[in-house]
Amino acid sequence: MTNFWKDMWNSDCVLAIGGNPAENHPVSMYWINGARQKNGAKLLVVDPRINRTAAVADVYAPLRAGTDIVFLGGLINYTIQNRLYNEEYVKYFTNALTLINPDFQGPADLDGLFSGYDAEKRSYDAKTWQYQTEKQTVTVKEKDPATGVEQNVEKEVTVVKQAESLDDPNSAFARLKEHYARYTPEVVEKICGTPKEKFLQVAETFCATGAPDKSGSIMYAMGQTQHTVGTQNVRIMAMLQLLLGNIGVPGGGVNALRGESNVQGSTDMALLYHDLPGYLGCPTDKQPDLKTFTGKFDTTSYWVNGPRFVTTLLKAWYGSAATKDNEYAYSYLPKTSGNYSWMPLFEAMYASKIKGLFCMGQNPAVSGPNARLERKALANLDWLVVMDLFETETASFWKAPGVDPADIQTEVFMLPAADAMEKAGSIVTSGRRINWRPQVATAPGQAKPDIWIIDRLFKAVKAAYAGSTATKDRPILDLVWGYESTKDEPDVELIAREINGYALEDVKDASGAVLVAKGKLIPGFATIASAANPDAIACGCWIHSGYWADADDGSGVMRPAVKRRGQKDPGGLGIYPYWGFQWPANRKILYNRCSARPDGTPWSERKKLIWWDPNADSGTKDAQGAPVLGKWVGYDVPDFPATKAPTAKADPAKTGLAAQSGTDPFIMKADGKGWLFAPKGLLEGPLPEHYEPLESPVKNPMSGVQNNPVIKVFNTDADQDIGDRVGTSDEFPIVCTTFRLTEHWQTGTMSRTLPWLAELQPEMFLEISTELAQEKGIECGDQVVVSSARGQIQMVALVTGRWKPLNINGQVVHQVGMPWHFGWQGLATGAVANDLTPHVGDGNTMIPEYKAFLVDVKKA
Repeated sequence: MTNFWKDMWNSDCVLAIGGNPAENHPVSMYWINGARQKNGAKLLVVDPRINRTAAVADVYAPLRAGTDIVFLGGLINYTIQNRLYNEEYVKYFTNALTLINPDFQGPADLDGLFSGYDAEKRSYDAKTWQYQTEKQTVTVKEKDPATGVEQNVEKEVTVVKQAESLDDPNSAFARLKEHYARYTPEVVEKICGTPKEKFLQVAETFCATGAPDKSGSIMYAMGQTQHTVGTQNVRIMAMLQLLLGNIGVPGGGVNALRGESNVQGSTDMALLYHDLPGYLGCPTDKQPDLKTFTGKFDTTSYWVNGPRFVTTLLKAWYGSAATKDNEYAYSYLPKTSGNYSWMPLFEAMYASKIKGLFCMGQNPAVSGPNARLERKALANLDWLVVMDLFETETASFWKAPGVDPADIQTEVFMLPAADAMEKAGSIVTSGRRINWRPQVATAPGQAKPDIWIIDRLFKAVKAAYAGSTATKDRPILDLVWGYESTKDEPDVELIAREINGYALEDVKDASGAVLVAKGKLIPGFATIASAANPDAIACGCWIHSGYWADADDGSGVMRPAVKRRGQKDPGGLGIYPYWGFQWPANRKILYNRCSARPDGTPWSERKKLIWWDPNADSGTKDAQGAPVLGKWVGYDVPDFPATKAPTAKADPAKTGLAAQSGTDPFIMKADGKGWLFAPKGLLEGPLPEHYEPLESPVKNPMSGVQNNPVIKVFNTDADQDIGDRVGTSDEFPIVCTTFRLTEHWQTGTMSRTLPWLAELQPEMFLEISTELAQEKGIECGDQVVVSSARGQIQMVALVTGRWKPLNINGQVVHQVGMPWHFGWQGLATGAVANDLTPHVGDGNTMIPEYKAFLVDVKKA
């Protein structure tokens, strides 16, 4: 999330697409309504269904599930054709003027594919997607190794070529323009089913935020990500916002609506298989040594510090056992050899390649795609440990409807856990703000906090290996585990100290001066970046560094930053810099260098965030000892070197961050630019292109390529046994999606056990349009059978006007939806929606395609 919740208050227009804030994120709706009252902001909702956010929107535009790229591509085309983009922002802050390889070809040339596709491997060679480069001879000052005398030396360097204007046919901007010229309002209507006049209403209103004194925010949730093109859905939103100059500004951004209070924190701390804490990536079997692993980091962006962040993480984990001689115990880390995301894991369980599963705060028996298959996979385990508040459907999969417990050989253990309110610790909100939450209640019965359980499990494992001299056991025996307290559980504040980072020895700068004394907390990750001896630091998550260190609460009182509750709001933008800690570096709005023009002056006086003050003392002195003037100042922590003048030009003679110019705000990118065209990083192409969901009622009207060409479609015995074939429109003509309810929480484990919530939403239902209900002879309250290629389930029909039939290229397409909160446990029970969803996922992340699949509906 580039911005934060209250920042919605600063928006002139909010576009909700793939999310439903009024029902699922009501606090965000409070600030959206505040913007409407304060700024006259408009709320636009694009969604397959008239949800409660849409019901109060200024404009609601329907679309067919799985066609977001067409709609957003149409907005990009509208922006370019009507010259509504912020041209100054685009030229200076994005890679719009960067020249692309002239051999690049796109879907307009190759009928839906990009150049470099290998059909047999189902993958791309991205060679033709790269920037054009050229050699330049530059003069640099270097010391003569023999005499030590500094002298001028000519050096040949490689630089990225830039176009003279946006009209250059090989510029990234021209490639973007050409690609999305195909996405006309008429094409949007034909593919999405959005009436042309509705699309134009959205386009006219949102694209007006490209004016320098305006800003617009895009808010999204799982409605964007849970598709076979989910990553590209998110990317195209970022591209639109870059064109409009809405990234890095108050009231702007691309803002993810997290469904849990600590989803952000869990990903920060490497919940996902492919990451180490702080998004450092996970070693693979192709990176056998530390040098190879850290060699993946850019050397011309802030990732030049990536090796230091890895080293400090290894020191936090392995302490004195992590030495320079043994590459800081890099060999201790497991190396991945494939994809270990959700679906491949369950496929492996089904094939009995995995013998045991520790399931902590997850309920795959309800939440997993093709949940019947996943419950079958659980039955092939030797053992299953479920750590949760209640007996979930996963813990009780062996007594699911239609299952004979005698057929299940899996041994199941239940570990009762404490609720979030029953333990102390830090949480990270959607807006990256970290707050300390105290314990406010005592866990019932034998329920214990997570850290109590994990602490005892690890100590038992370590005891089992005690005395071993085998090299393979060193990762367990050498792991630092010093969180003891006087209470019956580990000291959570010691864990916070490790995450923040502390000095193992005196941390020094290049001159030998002590930056942080031994044993003290480091103030932030800048210390890691600047230390002459970074291996004197242990830091469990570099982006959280500084959150536990003492900081001013705005009144001069020092306390851990995460515990601050200061009420000051300089600038009146809702920044509140003294309340909690927002990673990174307590920065509220990411890429905030973009909030000022290239010359450093604010785009808008009413939305000024940071700006260049040529008279401010930079804190440094020149060769004569005089103060050097010029510094970025304002209400937020600059996401940019604070003393780098805005007029500075890129210096090809330098490397790393020093080579980036004063108008290269995206310091985590190798070229310092926001990418309208992505030469690397995404598997299915440098520009998002429309492909149909795996199951679709129509042939792709955009090209001859029906589905995302790089997705993995499973075809194992598991899928054949359960019936996970692709649903066709002949058998299953209706588009189905899943959604959340305000009254229930995730898989319902917590909410369906509460009588007052169970009473409000007592049973599973299918929401169906009046038109489809009439066609099927269904009345509201009837029992209906919903079937897909994976099987069938039964539920009650809720007939409403919130769904409308769509005209898709002359074909009538019906859509239905159902909540995914229900299962057989608790007070409010019902069929599992995900028994019908396919085992297929996004081409990059493998997130399942829950939001668009095919079904049929019949009266029971």
